Amino acid sequence: MDQDIRAVARHIPVSAQKARLVVDLVRGKDVVEALELLAYTPNKASKPLATLLNSAVANAENNFGMNRYDLYIHKIVADEGPTRKWRRFGARGRVKPRLRRSSHLSVILREHEGV
Repeated sequence: MDQDIRAVARHIPVSAQKARLVVDLVRGKDVVEALELLAYTPNKASKPLATLLNSAVANAENNFGMNRYDLYIHKIVADEGPTRKWRRFGARGRVKPRLRRSSHLSVILREHEGV
């Protein structure tokens, strides 16, 4: 029986394009290995992603009685969140737009087969 453990982090102040660079590093890996990898990744998206993985592991341990060493990342995605539109004043009375992008991170964990 495959039990899916889900966790979602919304409105992360990193663009989805930059978050996908970090998400691609950990896709398909064991949870413990992925957390060690994220601890030494210098990208801005690695800290919220590590928090999300820790939350999913806590859900698995507390709600389903699973062991963290038996879990792997089955599916992980970084989708676009809302974009805040700010402005910066430019020369000759003009306005230059600034797009502050955000992202939604989702992860699904599963146990290894035969555990």
